[in-house]
Amino acid sequence: MSKRRCDHCHLEYNASVLLQDTTFETPKFFCCKGCQGVYHLLKDEGLDTFYAKMGDETTLEPPKVNLDDTSRFDLDGFISKYVKINKEGLNEIALIIEGIHCSACVWLNEKVLSKQEGIVEVSINYTNHKAKIVWDGAVIKLSQIIETIRSIGYNAYPYDPKSGEERATAQRREYYSKLLVGVFSTMNVMWIAIAQYAGYFTGMESNIKSILNFAEFILATPTLFYTGSVYFKGAYYGIKHRYVTMDFLVATGATLTYVFSLYAMFTRSAEVYFDSVTMIITFVFAGKYLEVLTKKKAVDTLDAFGSAMPSEVMIIKGDEKILTSVDSVEIGEIIEVRAGDKVAIDGLIVEGEGSFDLSRLNGESIPILSQKGDKILSGSICLDSVIRYQATNTFSSSMLSKLVTLLEDAMNKKPKIEKLANQISGYFSRTILFLAFSTLLFWFYQSGSFETGLIVAISVLVIACPCALSLATPVATLVGLGLAAKRGILFKEAGFIESMAKCDTLVLDKTGTITKGKPEVVETAYVQSFDRSLLYALVSSSTHPISQGIASFLKDSEESLHVKHLEQVKTVEAKGVKALFEGHTLLGGNAKMMYEEGVELHIPSTLEPLSHYFFAIDGNLVAIFGLRDSLKEGARESIEALKKLGLEIVMLSGDHLSVTQAIAKEVGIEVYEAALLPHEKADYIEALRKQGKKVVMAGDGINDTLALSQSEIAISMGSGADVAVDVSDVVLTNDSVNSLYEAFVIARKSLRVVKENLLFSLLYNVITIPLAMSGHVIPLFAALSMSLSSLVVVGNSMRIKNVLKRS
Repeated sequence: MSKRRCDHCHLEYNASVLLQDTTFETPKFFCCKGCQGVYHLLKDEGLDTFYAKMGDETTLEPPKVNLDDTSRFDLDGFISKYVKINKEGLNEIALIIEGIHCSACVWLNEKVLSKQEGIVEVSINYTNHKAKIVWDGAVIKLSQIIETIRSIGYNAYPYDPKSGEERATAQRREYYSKLLVGVFSTMNVMWIAIAQYAGYFTGMESNIKSILNFAEFILATPTLFYTGSVYFKGAYYGIKHRYVTMDFLVATGATLTYVFSLYAMFTRSAEVYFDSVTMIITFVFAGKYLEVLTKKKAVDTLDAFGSAMPSEVMIIKGDEKILTSVDSVEIGEIIEVRAGDKVAIDGLIVEGEGSFDLSRLNGESIPILSQKGDKILSGSICLDSVIRYQATNTFSSSMLSKLVTLLEDAMNKKPKIEKLANQISGYFSRTILFLAFSTLLFWFYQSGSFETGLIVAISVLVIACPCALSLATPVATLVGLGLAAKRGILFKEAGFIESMAKCDTLVLDKTGTITKGKPEVVETAYVQSFDRSLLYALVSSSTHPISQGIASFLKDSEESLHVKHLEQVKTVEAKGVKALFEGHTLLGGNAKMMYEEGVELHIPSTLEPLSHYFFAIDGNLVAIFGLRDSLKEGARESIEALKKLGLEIVMLSGDHLSVTQAIAKEVGIEVYEAALLPHEKADYIEALRKQGKKVVMAGDGINDTLALSQSEIAISMGSGADVAVDVSDVVLTNDSVNSLYEAFVIARKSLRVVKENLLFSLLYNVITIPLAMSGHVIPLFAALSMSLSSLVVVGNSMRIKNVLKRS
């Protein structure tokens, strides 16, 4: 029976058992579906020159494809648990990709996946190996995506904080055992090396020297092939997809040294360098192990949000208590929480009162007392009583779920400066390979000794550190995100840290941003007698802070308020509310609305410096209310601190001039604009940007959304309107003006550290590579300095954690 080779792996089989693929001009034959899939993948991506480089005689192991295993990813139960549908109707999942250990791995996975038809977005975070994948379920299945990842040498599974922690622990144990082998071998090989160096100067019999060489060989072999296996794997998949990585440099340097030492040991024609093999692998691996530990600490803060989410809640149905999944709770259902329980879903308290710890949401350690009618947010912890509340959101749309989603998205989106660094590191590795080969030729020609040329070339390969360059941005950004999250500052994308750090102008809305956003009635002027219940019904239909202030005043001061059903209630943007009641026209709002409706106004002098609310019936003014909104705690000090950062600060308000002027003077802002409509705020910001200003806008209401969308960076207060939170780039969950200051400090420090890391990485390579090429660095010190350079970058990034303590 005739034999034939598989067109992918080149292993030989009986022709009758091979799969024939006629989709090509010349039919191709494959031993299995896995080989066929990889061949199509490389062909589609223009990487089929791999087979020419591979040659006819080289064989590969067929990819391990387990269709039974991947089919579970398409089950309804799996999809409902891990896959989300985004606003565009596309599927979205967070995966952990196993086997990533350098930026090249990230590049390879992103490149291969993004070329698959139906995959819309792929973003992989190097620091925690988490991938965000968005795809069209009608074009490609999740199982096919997983199979694609496996076909290029990696594995993927859904992100789950608990299982992710278990896998991270397993990886640390694996790295730890590999490091132990390396350290044990290195310590022993150093003693042997000392004996050899002593014998080199004092004389040593050749048979003793051969025994010592063999002992070094025994110690170097497990170090190279067990401890160093991570580098061989990375180098293999990098070369397979035509990408030179740091792993390739380390693996090549160590392997060349090992092979040359084998040759020297058996021929006894040169010195062996098994000690250098052991030390290169061990020192570089020790740096990688410390890097893994440090990155895990940086990620812990962010993962803590996800792992804190409860999975079950107690709902009340009649006299029955039912423990149910958080995903099955619907809006309007009554939930019970007891002392020590975490609130899983947003809601309004209907029974009981108690203290709640909101530190996970806003970073503040002081508990807040909440009682009947108050809103409670998911992520808070009930401290001292039994509370029953009505769900106002589903689990997926509650505050903590939103925060977790924001953080995950932020970690997956790369800043521009990181993308640039990754591009540089890609070219860097190929350049180093060329320089090392040139160095080998130069020293071989100069000294006439291949041994001398090889050792100098190995030093060049090992000392070069694209790893430090690749780490410069993601670790610093991750530490910045983690610190900000702890302080109740949530950046929706990591790139917004970079953008915010470059901004020079801060535009602030007045109500709810600088002030508490809860105006209180301090003066009243009743022009005619009227039914207070009519006004109460009108203001209760609006969510505007001034309307809410009037409603609170009426509720506290009037004993008999009757329920009135208004008709044709209409909110007039930034002006007020109009409605009909039994044929009478009701108007409630600001002076602009009254003028437009033809209502004559006369404002008493006692009300002039206050915010005004006018109430008219059938075109006749019946009441005027004067309200005052107080500054948020620490607002003046925070504004002063922001000024010291060199920011130009502007306040915009829809309130009238005298109130805006008073608040601006009280808080210390020189530039302000009053009586602005929403589109006028947006126009003002657009004008600033045309002047070349980079603008940050902070606001909290629906009327701020236009202005927020016009700014470079939009910041919303966490207690603000959902629409404002949706269009913003940064969310301040604790509503503090000081958080604005902290956000700027963190952003600027993070960007400065990124630049320091990049500068250090470039200077390190500019200085050390010429030193190595000139023959002044032995492989041992090359390995040491390469590891130290990565650790310096990581250590420098961790300094961001202390920036707020110093400021």
